[in-house]
Amino acid sequence: MSLTPFHLGSLLALLHLLGILAAIHAILTVRTSQGAVAWAVSLLAAPYFTLIPYLILGRSKFSGYVEARRQRNRLMHSRVGEIDWHAGQPGALQRNVGFSALTRLTGMPFTANNGVRLLINGDATFAAIFEALRRARSYIIVQFFIVHDDALGRELQQILLERAAAGVKVYFLYDSIGSYDLPAQYTETLRDGGVHAHAFATQRSLIKRFLNRFQLNFRNHRKIVVIDGDRAFIGGHNVGVEYLGRKPPLSPWRDTHIDVTGPAVIGIQRAFVEDWHWATGEIPSVKRLPAPSGASMHCQVVPSGPADRLETCSLFFVECINAAEQRVWITTPYFIPDEAVFSALRLAVLRGVDVRLLIPSRRDHYVVFEATTLYAYDAVRAGIQVYQYQPGFVHQKVVLIDDAAAAVGSANLDNRSFRLNFEIMLLTVDDVFAKDVEHMLDTDFAQARPMTRDAYYRLPFWRRIAMHVARLFAPIL
Repeated sequence: MSLTPFHLGSLLALLHLLGILAAIHAILTVRTSQGAVAWAVSLLAAPYFTLIPYLILGRSKFSGYVEARRQRNRLMHSRVGEIDWHAGQPGALQRNVGFSALTRLTGMPFTANNGVRLLINGDATFAAIFEALRRARSYIIVQFFIVHDDALGRELQQILLERAAAGVKVYFLYDSIGSYDLPAQYTETLRDGGVHAHAFATQRSLIKRFLNRFQLNFRNHRKIVVIDGDRAFIGGHNVGVEYLGRKPPLSPWRDTHIDVTGPAVIGIQRAFVEDWHWATGEIPSVKRLPAPSGASMHCQVVPSGPADRLETCSLFFVECINAAEQRVWITTPYFIPDEAVFSALRLAVLRGVDVRLLIPSRRDHYVVFEATTLYAYDAVRAGIQVYQYQPGFVHQKVVLIDDAAAAVGSANLDNRSFRLNFEIMLLTVDDVFAKDVEHMLDTDFAQARPMTRDAYYRLPFWRRIAMHVARLFAPIL
């Protein structure tokens, strides 16, 4: 049957009608006005190009997820009770260390008596994690966004199987989107060996999980390892040989993790327990009382996600930037800020603060890289010092505030981390640790090239067009 002009006209009319309905849906549901406008205009003007992308990437709210997640969390907390942050920790709760808004925002206190150690790059990170896993005696928590079935992934698998065989309870959670290529055999082997392994998905029913395959917006981007409730690891690394810097063209891979002891471990663990309870309906058997660390650092755990009543991740960065009096140095692989964060950065410059950004000079995702580069040029014009890391790909998520505060975790400076992903950061207030972070970032900046105000105008015209087109997708990048 040939396609007549009548049939073609009817098809185009139907597409435009669906585009109108989708545009109305975007206006009603997309979280930011910029995102709503971007989707609505594109759906009305060219629905035949944007309908399918909107179905895949358009939602910035879970259908019924937010309240369901909150109900699950309330149920979980009612079953396990609230954490006694004072237990066994004289003076563990301190309220006069600044950043008071974060305590109210997260529902967790700023705690003292913590120890935090930098782990620079993949070899140091996984050596420390694997050593700690092998020493586990009670339970292990492992959660990553990406797990590959490669040499590093199989080493992790083997360690988890060994500890499970030794009677250690092992909980393994991975994101179903980030680990889309993880073979079923990998997790089946873990389960056969006694490991509690489960995928995190935004929907739990079989039908909704199938539909979620076509909804790529919501991802659990956290990287958490906890051993016996006494020691935790969080940061930017996932599980794959590329994170060891052994996979061109992005190698050497530059990333940062942290090794945490003290009451902050319980806060990190709580974020995992909420995710595990959502994914499985079960509450893992974990320690609830903070363990002494022998250290004296003040720390604030900042978990964030799309079920939060406020946009925790974006507000976290705004709070950190606004708190800076002398400097705020930030390193991120993706710089696609919302207006609140960008305004905070510009205001910091006007206050005389030394504002620096470290971003990649190599791309791992073309559209994100082009949008990041354009925002970086805008930042330079606003007086922000932007540096592009030269040796390889920089993936670390680190913030340094003045001479006393620093944060490390999984959150990027982009809309995805601000509003769509589940993330976790740890803010520390400690002069010695801040000095360690300063030394690390000084080394990174020394291997980076500063961006200049006029460099944008020296780019080929087609590249500038590509960058501006890429930025149109900022609400979903």
